[in-house]
Amino acid sequence: MSPPNHLEHLKHLEKVAAELRRYEHALVDFSAREHNGSIELVIELKNRTLGLHTYYAPLHPRDIEHSQFAWTLQRYLYDCLHDYLIEMFIRTPQSRVVEP
Repeated sequence: MSPPNHLEHLKHLEKVAAELRRYEHALVDFSAREHNGSIELVIELKNRTLGLHTYYAPLHPRDIEHSQFAWTLQRYLYDCLHDYLIEMFIRTPQSRVVEP
């Protein structure tokens, strides 16, 4: 199977972006970008002044082309959002830092 060409990437990017426009969240923004020859889901806080990282997750072309893309993207989006929020913990009981 040959890698997708530039026109296919643009088509995939627009398909993902169009689907993400159906979602609105109080705390985060969703978008998509082309990066190093693939499409990535991008999740970032609306309040960018907090200095927290942006979450990037790759999307495989076969998933974007699948007839159930809208449903699989929703599950992937929710899974990624969960992971992103968990990554924001400053401390947990498993942290190795000893408090004074």
